[in-house]
Amino acid sequence: MLAELTTVSYFTWVDWCVFGAVLVATAAAAVYGSWRLKKNRNRPSSLDYLLMGRQLTLPLFVATMVATWYGGIFAVNEITFNYGIYNFVTQGVFWYAAYLVFAFVIAKRLARYSSYTLPDLTAQMFGPKSAKVSAVLTFCYIAPVAYVLSLGMFLHMVFGISVLAGMIWGTLFVGLYSAWGGLRSVVFSDIVQFFVMCSAVGLVVVFSVGHFGGLSFLKANLPASHFTLTGGETWLSTLIWGFIAFSTLIDPSFYQRCFAARSPKVVQKGILISTVIWFLFDFCTTTGSLYARAVLPQAEPGQAYFFYAIQLLPVGLRGFFAAGILSIILSTLNSFLFIAANTLSFDLLRSRFKNVVLSNRIAVFAVGAFSIVMAQFFHGSFKEIWLVLGSYFSACLLVPILMGYAAPHRISDRLFVWSTTLSAAAMTVWYVLPRYALVQAVDPFYIGIVVSVIVILIGRKPTSADVSHITDW
Repeated sequence: MLAELTTVSYFTWVDWCVFGAVLVATAAAAVYGSWRLKKNRNRPSSLDYLLMGRQLTLPLFVATMVATWYGGIFAVNEITFNYGIYNFVTQGVFWYAAYLVFAFVIAKRLARYSSYTLPDLTAQMFGPKSAKVSAVLTFCYIAPVAYVLSLGMFLHMVFGISVLAGMIWGTLFVGLYSAWGGLRSVVFSDIVQFFVMCSAVGLVVVFSVGHFGGLSFLKANLPASHFTLTGGETWLSTLIWGFIAFSTLIDPSFYQRCFAARSPKVVQKGILISTVIWFLFDFCTTTGSLYARAVLPQAEPGQAYFFYAIQLLPVGLRGFFAAGILSIILSTLNSFLFIAANTLSFDLLRSRFKNVVLSNRIAVFAVGAFSIVMAQFFHGSFKEIWLVLGSYFSACLLVPILMGYAAPHRISDRLFVWSTTLSAAAMTVWYVLPRYALVQAVDPFYIGIVVSVIVILIGRKPTSADVSHITDW
């Protein structure tokens, strides 16, 4: 069996060269994106800076969509380590269903709007007050606290520096290229990271099967619950992830890429191709994490997969794998950092700043500093921070926005605000209630959804058919 490590300082010079080469390629791609931004215009417009002038092609769309989705790699490893294939169900299958709904239902409807951000879309659908409320919820959801923490942990494991120092230096690096080149730098750096991260997780599966054997080895060395769909959790708590997965239908990063795409066809085809790649990627990360649990059962859940792979792979590929994990984190951190800055500068403070590009560049570093500070107060598991933030965002916004697509003009600006604020308030009250049996059995997410539905059903505007029925009566 392999032994758990505390550092990867034993890398050979070959590993460090490979690792450094990937970092250089990422930086070069980001610089290229910045050069492309300047080439188009000496002073870029907000459309060029925020959405690449809506010129995102199919290959770029697929690469940046796939790369953006996996920054919480340590969280995925933690869930698989503790619960087994439950991770593939909650972080995979539920999401694939949401992706398909987005591709076949939402993509064409988005073409009706020429929006910049999700809050900008809600302004067009419902009104200015709705935009402010959705911007606050979006910022809380998209602020990259977990990904800043992941980066700090990674740099701590690789270089031995403190987690805080890793968060500061890593976030500064990402912030510099994201702020300077806008979405172009984010997308072009994602291309490099896409190829490295997909190759890295695939290598772990190949070498694991070759070294330890296949399914029979895993079954002999893992708890039986690791091969059940719920992983020992209740079906009610498992289904919460299904609802959270459908937050994809209102996910800010999804919308940003869709707003930047050349056409609805690029969006639809891109999501379908990305879903296939996401399936393969999830299979590789879940399988690799299962091997890590089987081989290093006493390891720290969030770090076991990393240390397992570092010891498993041969010289050269160790550095490539480490670069792959870094690519996974960076590709999500740069997107979330950039979108959170968009939300702060464009959606919340636009009226106070005339230069959208300059204010967004400043906001990138403000969001980075905020995320580092918040990460210092974060002592729970990655699973919990995902669950809480995802629950609030989904429960408050999912119902009214989907209703906006299905029945335009039936939800007023005021009703949207009431629906979201009462939903959030109800969830908060449920969280702080004494832990009676009923309170423990029903997750706050369900309370938020129910309140949102009730408020909208009571307050929505009647259709002409409803008015006709009342008149006849």
